Amino acid sequence: MVFTDFIKNEKFKLEILSFICALIVPLLVLGPFFPDLIISTLGLWFIYHTFKNKIFFIYKNKFFLIFISFCFICILSSLLSSNILFSLKSSLFYFRIVIFALLISYLIKKKSNILNYFYLAFIITFSVVIIDSLIQYIFGTNLSGHKIQSNRISSFFADELILGSYLTRLFPLFVALFFFRSKTIITEKFFLLVIFLLTYIVVFLSGERAAFAILNLSIFFMIIFTKKYKIEKISLLIISILLLFIIGKNNPFYFDRYIESFKSSFNHNRQIEESYIFTPAHHSLMKTAVNMYLDKPILGHGPRLFRIKCKEPKYAYGIKPCDIHPHNFYVQLLAETGTLGFAYLAGAFLYFVYLMILHIFEFFIHKRNLFTDYQICLLAGILITIWPITTNGNFFTNNLMIFYGLQFGFFFNNKQLSLR
Repeated sequence: MVFTDFIKNEKFKLEILSFICALIVPLLVLGPFFPDLIISTLGLWFIYHTFKNKIFFIYKNKFFLIFISFCFICILSSLLSSNILFSLKSSLFYFRIVIFALLISYLIKKKSNILNYFYLAFIITFSVVIIDSLIQYIFGTNLSGHKIQSNRISSFFADELILGSYLTRLFPLFVALFFFRSKTIITEKFFLLVIFLLTYIVVFLSGERAAFAILNLSIFFMIIFTKKYKIEKISLLIISILLLFIIGKNNPFYFDRYIESFKSSFNHNRQIEESYIFTPAHHSLMKTAVNMYLDKPILGHGPRLFRIKCKEPKYAYGIKPCDIHPHNFYVQLLAETGTLGFAYLAGAFLYFVYLMILHIFEFFIHKRNLFTDYQICLLAGILITIWPITTNGNFFTNNLMIFYGLQFGFFFNNKQLSLR
């Protein structure tokens, strides 16, 4: 009887939900299936819970309403596409990302231990992944038996070369939780600083140029505008750069991948007097996406249909016109959801840039911080997630969808940053 009452206890339920949410961090390493299952299951529970208890005010959040209208545009685009069922697989249940974000925000406001659970999940997961990555780099094989691929480490992600993207996109949220803790013992601080240093190195060793670029962007933003640990942060960055220089000097692959590839692209553009975006292959994909957009500029061809439509001669352009997506969120939305879908992402980016400019203005003009260190890290995480001048994965893929949900879930909870 006592155990039954304990199970029915509201606080106990919230703690279990918080723990399950935090499990997404390590489960993402194993693939998208289990994290997506968690998001879908918890989303259904949360909808039931809010309607049962008539707490409808949760859905009055303006971010929620904007996101739901974006989902409606995506579904409408699918319904008007040439392959309705195939497109609806990506758009029909895309709303679960914002439900998951609201659930995280709700659990934070209910003062559950969700922040501590996520913090521990980050510490354990990053530690294991980093150790495994370094083992793979040094010995050629990681703990699960996966071999290094063309000098690029992948850790538990195996053939999927997304190790750098995983660490980079979650890094600002990890740092935010570190700043959120008011009391941290010296040994814990030292341990975390080592993790941050090794994260920087492992992302570099992953060979993912886009991930490394946006990691540097977020680190620069956090170093400049967060108040705590100025000396430690700058020292870490200097040590990291020196270590990368040593690695690059001893392994020409990384020098060629990060430096020579940029130089050769620049020289190629000068020689042929024609510029391209990122690489010739990426430029080809993006130009194909733009051709698709020009054909259906309002609602696009439907989510997930770039991989099909890019094969048509009237859209195909350049040396690599076709892939499962055009490797950039913004041109993908132009091609698949048209101007209407694109406007939401562009508007979100401009809004967060506006917040950043406000903070910079206050920082340099009035010599005060508009946002806390925790909030600045959240802003950095969201900005690198939707940064336009970089290559990306598929906007509608499960993994990236979960990254959005995590970032915005913590963001929703901050009144100073919200649109409510």
